[in-house]
Amino acid sequence: MKVAEGTLGRVFVLRLEDGERLPDCVEAFATERGVSRAFCALVGGVDGATIVTGPEDGAAKPPVAVLTALTGAQEVMAVGTLFPDAEGRPRLHMHGAFGRGEEARVGCIRPGIDVWTIGEFMIIELLGLDMTRRRDPATGFELLCDS
Repeated sequence: MKVAEGTLGRVFVLRLEDGERLPDCVEAFATERGVSRAFCALVGGVDGATIVTGPEDGAAKPPVAVLTALTGAQEVMAVGTLFPDAEGRPRLHMHGAFGRGEEARVGCIRPGIDVWTIGEFMIIELLGLDMTRRRDPATGFELLCDS
């Protein structure tokens, strides 16, 4: 286990609008406002979403992602973290639950989701931390590491 202790900074509430794309719009906002590390949450709707719903084979290294396209407008609630990558750019890692009718899916939003009508996005800045995302050669994932 790797541990870092920090404090809370600024709090932002973003009303994302129809067609805005995550993670792109949040990473751009974080860059503009100088937010490098944060806890994030999302509630709202999405349409035009592809999510990662697991590896093809959990034992394979590096894993091959299973991509799932969501069809039609979906309800969403998601949580995630924002930390800089090796080049210092803010990178959002967010997992969400998506639903339409009787069907629900859970997965990572990294491939991109488009807001449908409204997305309420909260950013709680984390201060006093050095952790960054570094690509792990064994998994291919960007894992949190000490700077």
